[in-house]
Amino acid sequence: MNSKIKNYLVLFGVAGFVIALDQWTKWLVRTNIDLGSQWLPSWLMWLSPYARIVNWHNSGAAFGMFQNGNLIFTVLAFIVIGAIIYYYPQVEADDWTLKLAMGLQLAGAAGNLIDRLLFRRVTDFISVGTFPVFNVADSSISIGVVVLMLGIWVKERQEKKKMAELSAVGDQLPVDGDQPKINSEQS
Repeated sequence: MNSKIKNYLVLFGVAGFVIALDQWTKWLVRTNIDLGSQWLPSWLMWLSPYARIVNWHNSGAAFGMFQNGNLIFTVLAFIVIGAIIYYYPQVEADDWTLKLAMGLQLAGAAGNLIDRLLFRRVTDFISVGTFPVFNVADSSISIGVVVLMLGIWVKERQEKKKMAELSAVGDQLPVDGDQPKINSEQS
């Protein structure tokens, strides 16, 4: 199989799984909970002040920011999806954190884009405390950012370690003028 196609299979595999989960959970909420209502199993009612499932709509960005920006966020989602698909093959083969982050970002953008195109708004349903209501796609975007930052942090630490090791080796090498003398008997 062509390595480029195999490479894209990873991206679309991660994104496809998360998009399917996002759309399935949104469908469950839209079909089982009235708009503006909440649900929590009776055995978890003690969680009600802290977490619950609600049916809420959002025409803005993740976590309810920038309401009524549906057209802007639709266009932005297409740009983000296109950029990820275009730049993905340029990621180093061993940079799995960046690949995972891009897959999660693609899934989040596409999951909410599907809602914007089909319903002109995004279904949000996860409510935790006083935090804005969100969904699986929003979570995917946020987790993708965290994975990206962790990947950058790990990569920087590895590079610093390599530089320290090279510096230590460099300190042990002879400096010009400190060349070891070759004994004529050894030659």
